[in-house]
Amino acid sequence: MSSEQDHLKETDTEARFEFKKEEKSAFKAEKGLTEETIRVISEDKDEPQWMLDRRLRALEQFKQMPMPDDWPGAPDLSEVDVDEIVPYIRPDIETRGGAENWEDLPDEIQDTFDKLGIPEAEKNALSGVGAQYESEIVYQNMQERWEEKGVIFCDMDKAVQEHEEILKEYFMTKAVPPSDNKFAALHGAIWSGGSFVYVPEDTTVDMPVQAYFRMNSDGMGQFEHTLIIAEENSEVHYIEGCSAPKYSAFNLHSGGVEVFVKENAHVQYSTV
Repeated sequence: MSSEQDHLKETDTEARFEFKKEEKSAFKAEKGLTEETIRVISEDKDEPQWMLDRRLRALEQFKQMPMPDDWPGAPDLSEVDVDEIVPYIRPDIETRGGAENWEDLPDEIQDTFDKLGIPEAEKNALSGVGAQYESEIVYQNMQERWEEKGVIFCDMDKAVQEHEEILKEYFMTKAVPPSDNKFAALHGAIWSGGSFVYVPEDTTVDMPVQAYFRMNSDGMGQFEHTLIIAEENSEVHYIEGCSAPKYSAFNLHSGGVEVFVKENAHVQYSTV
């Protein structure tokens, strides 16, 4: 372990997560939420038409809905200005959809997740790991023994492309539709990254899978989507972590989580 990592372990929790890296992006959207921005992002992801259509419908709902004023605790949302948020930053990596080896990532991204302890946790206690940096998954891996049993753990962009019929049925149609509230509509319009977990019938994944979402740039929004489907008599534990450094500018995190637990199945969902 490096001396820098030793130092981080000796610091308080806040300091351990406070580090930041110079922003290096392959694509960065303009500030704000417009139809043009959504079309550009969808094109950058090479999405099918049905997903673009859902994004645009969610955008119209977002425009029409008021800010929530009846949430528990009455949070002050008056300073949330979506027009000042960069909704999408694609990090500068060669592999879209995530590398399978940490060594294939740029040094600054490797260093970020090393400091957060994700590769170490993967080796010691996890069935699979997904790591998101800014708006995209940069690392995705699942132990082969679970893949052989039909367990799917991949990033959501890949799921849209390779598991289209499942996504059409479950993605923001039953658990968290865009009509739920203004921020659900915002998420439906501009979501990016996140995890798709599918566990077949009679399958127990006896080691947790984990996704970690890191916001690095100031003034950005992160809108990852998590979709978990556990078929009958299956079991899985999903752990999700998220962190970001402090900035003087506002950042916005508005993730979405949908979990479907079929008869006699069990899903444990932990977020940190």
